[in-house]
Amino acid sequence: MPRIRVLVVDDEPDFLKLIKRRLSKRNVDVDVAASGEEALHFLEEARVDVVILDVRMPGMSGIETLKEIRKRFREVEVIMLTGHGSMQSGIEGMNLGAYDYILKPFSIDDLLTRIRAAREHAGLRRERRENA
Repeated sequence: MPRIRVLVVDDEPDFLKLIKRRLSKRNVDVDVAASGEEALHFLEEARVDVVILDVRMPGMSGIETLKEIRKRFREVEVIMLTGHGSMQSGIEGMNLGAYDYILKPFSIDDLLTRIRAAREHAGLRRERRENA
């Protein structure tokens, strides 16, 4: 099975470096974007399996970005990242089509489990559509 390709979207550069390093050590191909706009541009150019999307970002919020991803890139699964005070945003994201949400801080192993499940879900959905 090919390696999982993930796009992590967050406006905190240190967090992006850390998550990229930790997921890469676990055989995940990781790309990063610092904004919703940057993420959408990246998705136009490259295929990813899963987007890890922070809810709170300046400019285009994670929720706004999620809405655009659902409209334009239906094959991609999205896992919302939420801080302590924004669990409601994670639930809102699920209602808008996110596959899952995870609260910060989180364990890398928990995130990896969710990433793998999201990719598997996307594959099953693709198979059903192709066989319909």
